Amino acid sequence: MTAAEADPFSLFAKWMHEAEQSEPNDPNAMCLATVDARGQPSARMVLLKDWDPAGFVFYTNLESRKAGDIGANARAALLFHWKSLKRQIRIEGTVGPVTDFEADEYFASRHRTSQIGAWASAQSRPMEGRFELEKRVAEYGLKFGLGAVPRPPHWSGFRVAPERIEFWQDRPFRLHDRFAYTWIDQDQWSLVHLFP
Repeated sequence: MTAAEADPFSLFAKWMHEAEQSEPNDPNAMCLATVDARGQPSARMVLLKDWDPAGFVFYTNLESRKAGDIGANARAALLFHWKSLKRQIRIEGTVGPVTDFEADEYFASRHRTSQIGAWASAQSRPMEGRFELEKRVAEYGLKFGLGAVPRPPHWSGFRVAPERIEFWQDRPFRLHDRFAYTWIDQDQWSLVHLFP
């Protein structure tokens, strides 16, 4: 076992770095799967915006379907798939909010148009047509003028705290490498190699 294999976060960092070199678009794209109060699963692509051993962070409208699911069931799964590398990483764990400081800091780093969009979009709710969205963007653009755009109260982030991280690497004849780390406690992970 290499040093990277002993620590899932070191290995994640290595694979993410390699994806950033090889993926043509959004190497930080991940599928987020949630389950609502009725047990209905839902999956969508979101962007990883930060990560460390505490978890994997994404941002969203707190009135969106995904946020509603998380409010009902604070567990989620993430999937990274890098076609250029023939690799994937699956992550399962609990979900909690980021701090206001983290959300404010990330929101301030976004392009102004994205900041306005966070105010204008009633995410996941029906709209009459594209013009309705464009009208709301124009209205909020005028409202905030040339000054700083504050973070909306309905916009923040979530952190998925991993309990299981599985790495998968394609090999010829479907004899893939597959291994999973499961959280024990006190920064300890158990490592199990799996049949492909």
